[in-house]
Amino acid sequence: MGLFSDQRAVVTGIGVVAPNAVGKVAFWDSLLAGHSGTKRITLFDPSSYRSQIAGEVANFDLRDYLKPKGRVSRMSRQTQLALAAAVLAEADVGISAKTLAGFGPVPIYLGVSSSAIEIVEKGIERMARRGAARVPTSVVEASSPQQAASTIGEELGFPTTVHTIASACAAGLEATGIATDSILGGKADLVITGGADAPITKLSFACFDRAGLASARNDDPARASRPFDRDCDSGVISEGAGILFIENYEQAVARGANIYMEILGYASHADPGLDRPMLGLQDSMEIALANAHKRPVDIDYICAHGPSHPVIDRAETDMIKAVFGADAYRVPVTSVKGNIGNPLAAAGPIQLASCALALQSGIIPPIANHENPAEGCDLDYVSGTGRTTHPRTALINAHGLGGGNTSLVVQRIDA
Repeated sequence: MGLFSDQRAVVTGIGVVAPNAVGKVAFWDSLLAGHSGTKRITLFDPSSYRSQIAGEVANFDLRDYLKPKGRVSRMSRQTQLALAAAVLAEADVGISAKTLAGFGPVPIYLGVSSSAIEIVEKGIERMARRGAARVPTSVVEASSPQQAASTIGEELGFPTTVHTIASACAAGLEATGIATDSILGGKADLVITGGADAPITKLSFACFDRAGLASARNDDPARASRPFDRDCDSGVISEGAGILFIENYEQAVARGANIYMEILGYASHADPGLDRPMLGLQDSMEIALANAHKRPVDIDYICAHGPSHPVIDRAETDMIKAVFGADAYRVPVTSVKGNIGNPLAAAGPIQLASCALALQSGIIPPIANHENPAEGCDLDYVSGTGRTTHPRTALINAHGLGGGNTSLVVQRIDA
């Protein structure tokens, strides 16, 4: 990643649509307060499911963020969440659509974990009720994996090119790394990137539930997602979107942009097999550090994947120990999934947003619901309240179903 490049890539715009809060200020306040967005499911009737809780974006209406050109009823929820986050990020970056049009086509790199399943479900239900001749022709287009990125390009009002990455939960962070490469390689001066997912549908949620990937703490949903905690039963499936504007450093400085952080390096690596879960995360961390020209001793903060799953949390802890050695016990570790659940491909970009705000404020937010470390999870997990350490360099991890891993190194730019 930009090993010999003299270009630099910095984050200058953030848009967050998450179960715990929408917008960067409310999102950050919620992280510091340890608030959770997990509640009983309202998007469908969950009464027949073992797990009946999830991280929904409450009271979401796309028209609160923009007047869309296309019909909202034909957009998937995944697309709507991504578009709302993109509008928030565009406002945050402080460049008008007219000025953005002068950049030429602005690349969009968006991560998703799958197609928009609820569109497919509705299409099948309508066909069962009314016959094949009455299925909306928009089903295939609206459910396609690239639709969220394409709609952002269509709705924002300036020329774009669109690219979709579909590598499960790691997709959003991987898309961000690929987007950053286009800056470092001199192919673009500004990119839009991130991830979006809306898996809280009848079919998708049933699959997660049957696989044991959804917490059944139905009587206490706000405390269900408990990263690295001995009392977690599983993660919480959620939805959301995180969109970032990444810019050439010199251009950002010249226009007086608010620079959150610099992206130094990333890497993606697959697990070699099912017998060693998350072994590929060790490789992705080591390669990301090398690409960023950093060593473990240089890292001040790890924003972990930490999905609140006993096996995965322990495996990530083991991989951090393997990479960092004795430094593993020095570096503060957090996970935002106690607050937001696991919004799949949106998780990595939302982690990036939290990391940007942590580097800017000097405060590492606590892990919500982390009270008693799980066996083998003995690192310096930040819990209870935020910790003021003024971190400068951070590592972010993401792991996906199927064994994909992405790690990314970022750094605060000191004035």
